Amino acid sequence: MVLVLVIAAAILLAGRVLGLSRRVQIMAIVALFAVVVFFQLTLPVGNPVKDATGTLSGWAIFAGVGGIIAAYRALLVRLKRGAVEAQPESPNPDKFSEAELNRYARHIVLREIGGPGQKKMKKTRVLVVGAGGLGAPALQYLAAAGMGTIGVIDDDVVDSSNLQRQVIHTDARIGMPKVFSAQEALQAQNPWVTIRPYHRRLEADMADDLFSDYDLILDGSDNAETRYLVNRVAVLLGKPLISGAITQWEGQLSVFHPASDGPCYACVFPTAAAAGLAPSCAEAGVVGALPGVVGSMMAVEAIKHVTGAGAPLKGQMLIYDALYSETRLINLKKDPSCPICGQPPK
Repeated sequence: MVLVLVIAAAILLAGRVLGLSRRVQIMAIVALFAVVVFFQLTLPVGNPVKDATGTLSGWAIFAGVGGIIAAYRALLVRLKRGAVEAQPESPNPDKFSEAELNRYARHIVLREIGGPGQKKMKKTRVLVVGAGGLGAPALQYLAAAGMGTIGVIDDDVVDSSNLQRQVIHTDARIGMPKVFSAQEALQAQNPWVTIRPYHRRLEADMADDLFSDYDLILDGSDNAETRYLVNRVAVLLGKPLISGAITQWEGQLSVFHPASDGPCYACVFPTAAAAGLAPSCAEAGVVGALPGVVGSMMAVEAIKHVTGAGAPLKGQMLIYDALYSETRLINLKKDPSCPICGQPPK
């Protein structure tokens, strides 16, 4: 048996030296094995050639083990090939794969978006502040729309009380940081977009650097301090800001972009509301579907801004009253004396 293994090793070595294909080498080994089996079946007991080539039972065990190993390797190769085929092609901002064209077909046939608009979205980088009530639907529809790079910053973790309205999270992800829960959901929804999670609170010392890397900011935060910080940095860097807010049965939405002659958030709300006048959702409650409505509207405004479709809510605020099914549109004016976006801005 040792002699046969030595011959097999010599065949493999010679095949490598001569540059023979792996298939030819395997065929040579199979031929050697067939000759050995022939000797074992035809030669009488005690024949020196038969003795030198082992026993039939030994080769049967050897062949069985080899077959199992070969089948296992073939299975691994097949699984790896399937995994590679399942992965999307490397993102190319100037080209769509067939799968992407099919995915975004309903956008591409829209006259206001078309192929050029979809390509603009693929190249756009959007930052969403907050992965909660408003951030959840906004993130989902931004990813579904094909926004190329989506950043999300939030320092909170998923809690069971969130699941009544924050539909991007699941019961199985309770306790997980919201940004990672959102990343998992968005990558499962659209593997052709890039998700950047930032598990930390937005602070003044890092907001400038973070915002600089994005083209558009969506603010779905739930506290005044963050809202004024987001507005201040967006104005400083000339970034358009889509801001939404909700409470109980009512939501509001606007696009703030002083660099394009629109007002900023501080023009409309110069100071934060006094304590008790603007209770949080935890204190006042909120109907679960309301964030879905307003957050989806934020995503629509983002799509309009990027593609140039329609008229954005710049200089206007949309107020939605879900309890009485009323929608109002209020005109907003830029405040020349605004300490944030006035001239010169402070």
